[in-house]
Amino acid sequence: MKNIYTILTPELFSLYADALVQKQVVVIDVLRATTSMVVMLENGAERVNPVASLEEARSWGEKGYLMAGERNGFKVDGFDFGNSPQEFTKDKMGGKSVVMTTTNGTHALSLCKMARSVYIGAFLNCAVTCDALTNEGGDIYLFCSGWKGFFNLEDTLLAGAMAASLCQMGAKVADDATRAAIHLWNQAKTDVAGFLSDANHVQRFQSMHAESDLDVCLKIDTSKKVVYYVGGELVTERP
Repeated sequence: MKNIYTILTPELFSLYADALVQKQVVVIDVLRATTSMVVMLENGAERVNPVASLEEARSWGEKGYLMAGERNGFKVDGFDFGNSPQEFTKDKMGGKSVVMTTTNGTHALSLCKMARSVYIGAFLNCAVTCDALTNEGGDIYLFCSGWKGFFNLEDTLLAGAMAASLCQMGAKVADDATRAAIHLWNQAKTDVAGFLSDANHVQRFQSMHAESDLDVCLKIDTSKKVVYYVGGELVTERP
């Protein structure tokens, strides 16, 4: 039986790092990195390379990659895109190679190199990702990217949604963080947007006039793409 653990913030990651060796990890950054990653591949991007630093992103840009990135929620000067999933349309993504760096999500991904399998988790691809997790051996770690190391509500809600689904498929809750995430999800699932209406990151969106991104980020199971992070690149098929 698979055990489910939840890492509520990157600041807690060091407590789990040894346990993650040869396990399954789902990196979650609902608003907006992991959502945008799924959208990029859904809309035909040929290659997507998430990187932690601006310097590394610019080095890929010099190789001809389109550059997508934000810091503190705002598009990086000189980049082709920010981090809004609405930017990554079919006409802009089809056949393209993209490098992406964000404040939280790509940093979280960079920490997971010891895991056997790393998945990209979003509300968009929640169901298909859970199916893939149950078809692979090993315990499951749901890793919330948070905000600059702090807990956030939206990533924990998705962790709860995934954990609840995985439990229905036979997995077992292994820690209180996962229990808490499921309880939050059960409170929120009938009106996720309403539940998050006063969340810190939603307030940031309002100050940035980016509320329309919520409509994309909170759609559930509209994508059939299982997205893996393999060798520094996002792929939709296991090598």
